[in-house]
Amino acid sequence: MFTSPFYDLLGFLSPTTMQLYVIAMFLAVVGGTIIDVIHKKSAQYFFENAKKAQKSAKRTVTGGEKAALAISTLANEVLTSSEFHNQKRRMSHLLTMYGFIIFVVTTVTMIFGYPTPAEAAPGLLVALWHIGALMICVGGYWFWFSIRCDVNSEGKPWYVLVRADLFVLSLLMTATFALLWSITRGAGAFNLLLFVIFIAAATTLFCTVLWSKFAHMFFKPAAAYQKKITKADGSQENLPDLGDLADPALQARYPDIPTYMGENPAYMGLGIKRESPDHY
Repeated sequence: MFTSPFYDLLGFLSPTTMQLYVIAMFLAVVGGTIIDVIHKKSAQYFFENAKKAQKSAKRTVTGGEKAALAISTLANEVLTSSEFHNQKRRMSHLLTMYGFIIFVVTTVTMIFGYPTPAEAAPGLLVALWHIGALMICVGGYWFWFSIRCDVNSEGKPWYVLVRADLFVLSLLMTATFALLWSITRGAGAFNLLLFVIFIAAATTLFCTVLWSKFAHMFFKPAAAYQKKITKADGSQENLPDLGDLADPALQARYPDIPTYMGENPAYMGLGIKRESPDHY
């Protein structure tokens, strides 16, 4: 278990072949992300929206403030996924995200840094590879069978698939069959079959960026950072300025403000929190 599973491939795959495959998958992700950005015009939207926001800005955000907002975005939206208010969804996401990072980094490290048994990979590195794959499975299957909105709230069967599921399913298959392939070493043709499924799932994961949510993880932080900038400079994403709720003139114009938006608003009941959305 704690020797690199990739050593078993040396009988029919050279280290160079494995390294070329990793490079090809990296290029597939980069190319797919670029095509996705061009096709959906995401970058164009962000740049045009940023220029429009600058025209509505009420103050100039300093370089120090921008750096602080970038750090805040990295710490909250990226590293801890604080935008998820559902704590189960947040934990599932963090398990899957960090598991994927650990799995990919350790895979690349073993294939490029320790390509042969003569350069044996440290046991800790191999253990982290298995832990990363296991984290993906725990977080991913938890999401798939329990947390997904259409399963949890709308009562749809977990096995009903749409194209948006391509990313999570190929990721789960990659991690699942990577673990099974490693665990069943020495099982001959069965082990080889598991390896083939593992590689097919990984190839699907990295080569279908244009049709999956993979590219979303790259420009999501940029969108979160831009939103913080619009709040800091007062442009408010080109929305009208609400003003000071305590301003008598504003309250005279909108008499309901003291009642519904003041310091002590009337209790309106639980609303959508009255019951869990489990309508099967």
